[in-house]
Amino acid sequence: MGRFHVGMVGIGYAGLPLAVQLAKAGNDVVGFDIDRTRVETVNDGRSPVDTVTDAEIRSLQGRLSASTDPVVLAASSVIVVCAPTPVNGDEPDLHPLTSAVETVAGQLRPGQLVIVESTTHPGTTDGLLQPILEKSGLRAGADFHLAYSPERIDPGNTRYGIGNTPRVVGGLTAACAERAAEFYRQVTEVHVTRGMREAEAAKILENTYRQINIALVNEFSQLCHGMGIDVWDTVAAASTKPYGFQTFWPGAGVGGHCIPADPLYLIHHAGTLGMAFHMAETAHRVNEGMPLWVADRITKDIEQRGISVSEATVLLLGVTYKANTDDTRHTPAVPIARALTERGATVLCHDPYVDGLSWADGRIDGVPDLADALDRADLSVLLQRHDQFDLELIGRRARRLFDTTGSVRTDHSVLL
Repeated sequence: MGRFHVGMVGIGYAGLPLAVQLAKAGNDVVGFDIDRTRVETVNDGRSPVDTVTDAEIRSLQGRLSASTDPVVLAASSVIVVCAPTPVNGDEPDLHPLTSAVETVAGQLRPGQLVIVESTTHPGTTDGLLQPILEKSGLRAGADFHLAYSPERIDPGNTRYGIGNTPRVVGGLTAACAERAAEFYRQVTEVHVTRGMREAEAAKILENTYRQINIALVNEFSQLCHGMGIDVWDTVAAASTKPYGFQTFWPGAGVGGHCIPADPLYLIHHAGTLGMAFHMAETAHRVNEGMPLWVADRITKDIEQRGISVSEATVLLLGVTYKANTDDTRHTPAVPIARALTERGATVLCHDPYVDGLSWADGRIDGVPDLADALDRADLSVLLQRHDQFDLELIGRRARRLFDTTGSVRTDHSVLL
């Protein structure tokens, strides 16, 4: 083991956990990032993300380092690109990825292996990124190896991580694929696809599958509410079937860096080819509309108790996009908080992982003490079931509880 010198382009939620795992396997890893604070944090022996511990970073000093100078990539035998691929509105934004690859091109040397991990639509690596790399004067597949392997990071998942989640790898050539597969076999099993486009499409399929099934149960929950049916009991009953059914639970909406964004890349790309991805489009609309439906339910519940929304205090419990993480990217808490604030409510939050919630034109403050927060609220809304939450206290102390997680049933609570 330890036969590679790795340059990790991007040391955030995707790049840093892989960098740590590779360093543990004995490789020398240097993380390149344009975020100076993130680089300094790693070099100080601390972790900038909650998926990696400070102890792990400190234990790898000497094999794991970080830099803002791209020249460190020139000495690497393998360069892994973990640049973000966000969306602006519903439009994919490939600028961070192309900018990262342009940086790599400036340091590219013969014999190196370049692997792209960023999620994007099929055809990006060979159609867009390969020409950028070849501006170096080197040819992909001849002078350097080129491959695509989508990241599979699930923040907060304590069962599956990098070491026991198989890797999908596609190469520009068979030799490129085998070189990349050999690299990843240090840390986990590898599945090699026919090419890079198949590997790119596989990642989009994985997250679109979740997007569609979450949308199905979210829309189903709205129907159940309208019919006076307990959606939680219904899903639990359906889940007893040992075949032909996989359990998905409703919620206030979807968030994070993958599910809300990744299908949009293929939706957009399909549109440029004169095609449509109807199921993904519909699922996106359903899930994007879920937070507003929740806000409407909250508003109606407040008004039915004779309280004006403009005079009400609403407490949001758990404002990260997922339980047991500090990640607020695309969290449904933002559109819920914005809608309630625009209607005049005073909106507060309590979350053991973050001290407040901000967005482009607003912010809600965090109340650090759970009991105090519950006492201050006319209505408390459980958005995420963090393990640190005392559900018994929440159920007992909240004046009124709106539970989007199906966790707390009391005579003064209402479920999604």
